[in-house]
Amino acid sequence: MVLEGSSEALCPPPSLELRPSCNKSQPSPPLGSGSQPNESLFPGDKEPVKYGELIVLGHNGSLASGDKGRRRSRLALYKRPKANGVKPDVIHNVSTPLVSKALSNKSQHSISYTLSRSHSVIVEYTHDTNTDMFQIGRSTESMIDFVVTDTVGGGQAQGGAGEGGGQSAQSTISRYACRIMCERSAPYTARIYAAGFDSSKNIFLGERAAKWRTSDGLMDGLTTNGVLVMHPAGDFVSEPAPGVWREISVCGNVFALRETRSAQQRGKLVENESNTLQDGSLIDLCGATLLWRTPAGLRHTPTLKQLESLRQELNAARPQCPVGFNTLAFPSLAQRATIDKKQPWVYMHCGHVHGYHNWGYRKEKTAAGSGGTAPASMSERECPMCRRVGPYVPLWLGCEGGLYLDAGPPTHAFCPCGHVCSEKTVQGWSQIPLPHGTHAFHAACPFCGTWLTGEQGYVKLIFQGPVD
Repeated sequence: MVLEGSSEALCPPPSLELRPSCNKSQPSPPLGSGSQPNESLFPGDKEPVKYGELIVLGHNGSLASGDKGRRRSRLALYKRPKANGVKPDVIHNVSTPLVSKALSNKSQHSISYTLSRSHSVIVEYTHDTNTDMFQIGRSTESMIDFVVTDTVGGGQAQGGAGEGGGQSAQSTISRYACRIMCERSAPYTARIYAAGFDSSKNIFLGERAAKWRTSDGLMDGLTTNGVLVMHPAGDFVSEPAPGVWREISVCGNVFALRETRSAQQRGKLVENESNTLQDGSLIDLCGATLLWRTPAGLRHTPTLKQLESLRQELNAARPQCPVGFNTLAFPSLAQRATIDKKQPWVYMHCGHVHGYHNWGYRKEKTAAGSGGTAPASMSERECPMCRRVGPYVPLWLGCEGGLYLDAGPPTHAFCPCGHVCSEKTVQGWSQIPLPHGTHAFHAACPFCGTWLTGEQGYVKLIFQGPVD
């Protein structure tokens, strides 16, 4: 559990020098401070070094309330003008009542492990000139580089206040959820660690948090709801296949999942896996899931300009409603909430694309049982082309290019939400189980977060060309 630090007077405890890293096989975790990506624009540099980008699933290009400052749906991590990483330096064994005094030095980063009411271990960190640190969490304090709030189905974020506004009281995302450390020299490896440093530059793992001594005499632990990571089994672009969800510790070690999200007993150590992020790695913060894309991986995805070109190509083909014979048109990418009168609709069980009409629907059992009829957009409809009965929904283009696996034509749609993208993209995402709640997993549309339904989770679209 990550708690806020103290600011009382320093009382130096007995100390012991540490090895260079608290993770045996990888460099030590650094620390980041709040800053904007444009800090990497060095004088004379033609192009800043980009480590990668983080994309929050379920928002389709921007938050419902708009991207503002550090609270947004997508963030690029760039090389900082000066390194701000830290690495383990000295370990102290102190009496628990004296922890607040030992941590009063706000210029010193540290992690405190409370073992009992009478005994705590404090690990002090020193500056690391070889790494940049970026922190992620629910807190809007300045040391958090990427402010993330809970995402619910439909692309909505709980506690819709902007940066600096109030947050949802029911949020399960930690204020200081995790930190990503990027090596400042090629190949610019990025690694993830659970928990982030607070405003006092401290991380607290309380008495109830899962924590333990490692085989080499150091300390490690897990946060309350955990930080889960899934690396793709193959290349995320060429051969997309889901890997296995794991939990990342405070020191970056990899463990099998706990029985439940907040259980005190850790899972088994997975020694042959690492906390190194790959293109397509997923990071779950128990309330929001982030996708990591590398610069190399992003080169295979469509830009916003390319997505607009694909939209115009679709509309230039003049698809028609096979019943009303009216021409259909996908609305502009900026129009993501209001349904246009020319917008195409689809019968999800067969893929036939029509214009909107208010007939042919069947009463759902749940709606009929309550004495009402479900809204026309979500009720069961009978397709006039093939007579198959199923959901009838409007089609929306996926606007977040970073979620695409290629720049192929938008020929398929996720079920039941109707977000349209390439065949490879729907096939890839339909195989990925995303965490839900404390121990459930379910495939979902990456553009809105809606759980996928049907045999495949997507449908191929069948357009009717112009009669003339």
